Amino acid sequence: MSSNILQERTLLTDDDLYFFNEGSHFRLYEKLGSHPATVDNQAGTFFAVWAPNAQQASVIGDFNDWSKESHPLRPRGQSGIWEAFVPGVGKGTIYKYHIVSQQGGYRVDKADPFAFQAETPPRKGSIVWDLEYQWKDGDWLKKRSRSQAFDAPIAIYEVHLGSWMRVPQENDRFLTYREIAPKLAEYAKRLGFTHVELLPVMEHPFYGSWGYQTTGYFAPTSRFGTPQDFMYLVDTLHQHDIGVILDWVPSHFPSDEHGLAFFDGTHLYEHSDPRQGIHPEWNSYIFNYSRPEVRSFLFSCGLYWVDIFHADALRFDAVASMLYLDYGRKAGEWIANEHGGRENLEAVSFLRRLNEEVYKRYPAVQTIAEESTSWPLVSRPPYVGGLGFGFKWDMGWMHDTLEYMSQDPIHRKYHHNKLTFRLQYAFHENFILPLSHDEVVYGKGSLLRKMPGDDWRKFANLRTLFGYMYGHAAKKMLFMGGEFGQWKEWVHDEGLDWHLLEFPLHQQLQDYVRELNRVYRGEPALHEIDFDASGFEWVDCCDTESSTLSFIRRARSNQDLILVVCNFTPLPRLNYHLGVPRGGFWREILNSDAAHFGGSGHGNLGGVEAAPIYSHGHSHTLNITLPPLATIMLKSDG
Repeated sequence: MSSNILQERTLLTDDDLYFFNEGSHFRLYEKLGSHPATVDNQAGTFFAVWAPNAQQASVIGDFNDWSKESHPLRPRGQSGIWEAFVPGVGKGTIYKYHIVSQQGGYRVDKADPFAFQAETPPRKGSIVWDLEYQWKDGDWLKKRSRSQAFDAPIAIYEVHLGSWMRVPQENDRFLTYREIAPKLAEYAKRLGFTHVELLPVMEHPFYGSWGYQTTGYFAPTSRFGTPQDFMYLVDTLHQHDIGVILDWVPSHFPSDEHGLAFFDGTHLYEHSDPRQGIHPEWNSYIFNYSRPEVRSFLFSCGLYWVDIFHADALRFDAVASMLYLDYGRKAGEWIANEHGGRENLEAVSFLRRLNEEVYKRYPAVQTIAEESTSWPLVSRPPYVGGLGFGFKWDMGWMHDTLEYMSQDPIHRKYHHNKLTFRLQYAFHENFILPLSHDEVVYGKGSLLRKMPGDDWRKFANLRTLFGYMYGHAAKKMLFMGGEFGQWKEWVHDEGLDWHLLEFPLHQQLQDYVRELNRVYRGEPALHEIDFDASGFEWVDCCDTESSTLSFIRRARSNQDLILVVCNFTPLPRLNYHLGVPRGGFWREILNSDAAHFGGSGHGNLGGVEAAPIYSHGHSHTLNITLPPLATIMLKSDG
């Protein structure tokens, strides 16, 4: 191959350079990285990389026997970008950038931060690729604004692609994107989930990080296929009316030499001061949100997954670690902001701007914060002082509820406030109730294992928990395996124990989750008013001695009323009286203790007629049978 490089050719305009250096470029993936093209009848590839402190930069690869001299890049003015057009290089070429730093002769081979594809780990090269794909999800895109509205039913199935299902007959290998696509789409649709949330699919060298230690911010991991194969997965889910949420990590990145860290011999993407640039808990680097070019990189990355891969929502990982300068640090190990406070003002500014851009450019798309503190207004617009997210995970509910459910029922009356405390803050944010992957690893046990008692009671407890979650005011999320009662903890390099579905209790639990999703999606009272107190009303939250809770959910019309009652003890409660605001027949639409779900079969024979007796502040009373360890829902037919 000729080493001649047509250096006068470029994809970058002066405006691109200006907006990049200003920190307001939102489509850098169209300009930086590698882009196959034909110029003057010559096929080749444009290369461009940001390395402002480099003395020299070149592109090396299998096309030039990894020569560090044959294909130098040229600097583009004072932008810090090095670029060139290399004839003869096309799709599939493996390459890296060789950087010679101005700082002490430091030399390093770096993967392309903007590469669309990477070699499969442990190999570390980037691959020249294109993003051409014929999408077939137009029907979904037309209606997704309705499917993701705040008053829509949203039931999320969280999935780790490498361990959802494997092929035992072939050395327990992964399923590819294309293999998993029809299986996952059909499964999620059959169980009634509205969305699938994928743990990070961005390229990561250490598989055991589950994707949270990202090096290839613009590359779906090649472990499962090409970018087009991943597009096929998203497309297939959309064609089954399943939304796709992508986990994204703008909070930190690993120290692998081929990645972003110390990119041009200086701390380019990260802060140079370890009190700001090193994450002490994860031993990773923290993005420097004050640097304009880093902001352009992250802005472009977030929008890239929405634009190119049709993601319906981005879930931002570890937002709390971005917001607090002292996160995970002891006194003296952090630097205060300009006002002397602990708030990371640059990160706040970054989050607000990105959320504004997402909703401006893609109004039907949502953003979700995993934020574990009481930072105010996370899911409120920036113009009222918020961070601008659409939703926030309710981590407090998750911790309190799982702690409560792990108690033996005889002791639960002493922990009743774990269930009632949420209503002190439930409508401060647009919450999602997450039973996530983080709760079933590292010795915490699976959801089923957390439940006390013998096998029957464990399953009954889990059905009660799910019913309580689906009755509550918020959107829902369940990690894979929980829906059929996985016994063992999640193991990232093993598939789920699908054989458990051969046993009745596991199959019945899966049937129950499918019924929960059907009722939830079909009843406006269970999803229309999740973020306002007008959609929720306690009937009795004080029956501590019996460890029961009862509340009413309302639809926007106020015509649909559903009474949710939870019994967290194994004692059936006969002639249990609860006040309701309306007379007539209250039909039992869900009973987790039904025999076909593996329960004992206690219930209300289809429903109960309300008597005109004042109780619990209401004009009528229901005399119900409350099954043991169960959640029931009764709907007013009035």
